[in-house]
Amino acid sequence: MDDNKEKKQTIFYIEQNKKMREANLKAQETFNFFWRELYWEARRIVPAHDFAMIKVAFTQQFAEKKEPTVEHMWVNNLNFDGAYITGELVNEPHQLTNVSKGDLVTKKINEIGDWMLSIQEKTYGGFTIHAMRSEMDALEREKHDNAWGLNFGDFDDILLVYQQKEHPENLIEHPMSKNMGDNLRSFIKENPNELTVQDENGLSLLHREAIAGNVTTIEILLELGADKNIKSKTNKTALDYAQELNWQLIEKILN
Repeated sequence: MDDNKEKKQTIFYIEQNKKMREANLKAQETFNFFWRELYWEARRIVPAHDFAMIKVAFTQQFAEKKEPTVEHMWVNNLNFDGAYITGELVNEPHQLTNVSKGDLVTKKINEIGDWMLSIQEKTYGGFTIHAMRSEMDALEREKHDNAWGLNFGDFDDILLVYQQKEHPENLIEHPMSKNMGDNLRSFIKENPNELTVQDENGLSLLHREAIAGNVTTIEILLELGADKNIKSKTNKTALDYAQELNWQLIEKILN
């Protein structure tokens, strides 16, 4: 290989690695929107999602290799308690033998590499995929998208929430949080103990709504007497979770 060609390839790989690192960070920074959508999906009678997954790097050190072998694979059937994401491995590894398809996976937000959600075959998130698509020409992108059977849209304008262009206010709050307000009031008035019940992680309803970024729901719970000082098993208040997940409007309300 001549020096110029080698130099071009080296620069290309550096740029690719930079793009992937940036994509990883963007996925971590916006995970709150992804979880908010999954939180409401769990309440729907009729599912709206085609799929929802996170991407995780799995590693294994083989004796014959100096460096660990890494495979980036998808995880679905997700849950999140404000600290740990749990789910099932979707893929069968190509090289790794220490994990298998269907294994239970537990990770923190700063350990994920990507998240992707599909609603009506339109994708949200998928930052690493868009990083790869940005290096393709138009025909390659078309073939790639057709292979997935999805509408990935513009790699320079990645969507975070459903109907983001039509309803930019959805970035501030999930529409179901606003629409379910009256039902929530009625439910709490009939079941006031729900304000104080804590789950196995010590999470109250106020904690869970703060984690999911539900502004109207938080306001209603406080109005009906929810204790914002109640703490989880990890000694965190709803405000602590709102701050960690960068729900700034909820921070102001709880403060």
